[in-house]
Amino acid sequence: MTRKVFCTACTVVLAMALLAPGASAQKLKVFISVDMEGITGVANWEDVDRTGKDYDYFRRIMSKEANAAVEGAIAAGATDIIVRDSHGSARNILPDLLNEKAILIRDWSGGPKGMMEGIDSSFDAAIFIGYHAKAGTLNALLEHTSSGSVTDFSINGISMPEAGYNALIAGSYGVPVVLVAGDRALCEQAVQLFGPVETVPVKEGIGSAARTLHPDQVQATIRRAAEKALRNVKAYKPHNIKPPYTLVMKLKSEEQITSGSFYPGAKRTGEWELTYETDSILKLMTAFSMMRR
Repeated sequence: MTRKVFCTACTVVLAMALLAPGASAQKLKVFISVDMEGITGVANWEDVDRTGKDYDYFRRIMSKEANAAVEGAIAAGATDIIVRDSHGSARNILPDLLNEKAILIRDWSGGPKGMMEGIDSSFDAAIFIGYHAKAGTLNALLEHTSSGSVTDFSINGISMPEAGYNALIAGSYGVPVVLVAGDRALCEQAVQLFGPVETVPVKEGIGSAARTLHPDQVQATIRRAAEKALRNVKAYKPHNIKPPYTLVMKLKSEEQITSGSFYPGAKRTGEWELTYETDSILKLMTAFSMMRR
């Protein structure tokens, strides 16, 4: 006769194995890129400059909005969360204001991913917090594209804000952008570019003035929006453009145009315009960072 032996220790080990990451549990990995110009209440360049008298206040609001996205991701079941500080020095977010489950990336690596440093194909979704509209946008706040020297950035004839080309970096790894928070003009541009995407407009421009919501209200909304988007992550598609890619960049100064034209493959195609062609988004972003210096 065969005896059945009940082993409590074996049962515990088996249960732990089943619950271990990568076993039967579904992992959810989220990348959060955080800029500052699109943060609640920010209305002037002094607000986002380390020498500005209100900078320390707004970096706290930036940190709290980033953390609201983190908390929404956790509520949706996220197992891995990367927060990428993407403004100025890339050393703005206060680490102690982030949930301890998040990992923070600070400072610039020098690589082509820039504001998306750290993303790869292992992520399930990307979120943009504190983003802003592209240079020249009507009734947008602190609108610009990359450095202040770029007046327009387009790929295959599509003019883009920073959210556009950062979404293409994510898309090159098969990662969709599911949530964008920033001023209303940026949210409208994101919808035009990506189609279905959750948005949280935190303020809107009246010329160069800002009509803005209360920070607590915005943080609560970001938290809910992040959870909602990530619970329905399969509804969102990666943002991609079919290669080859033609980058057309317009700059402000003759010196930059001349300098940029010496980058291998770059061509001067107008008085203030440089063009570059490639089959790779990362090569395009490398060229972009070098050509605008």
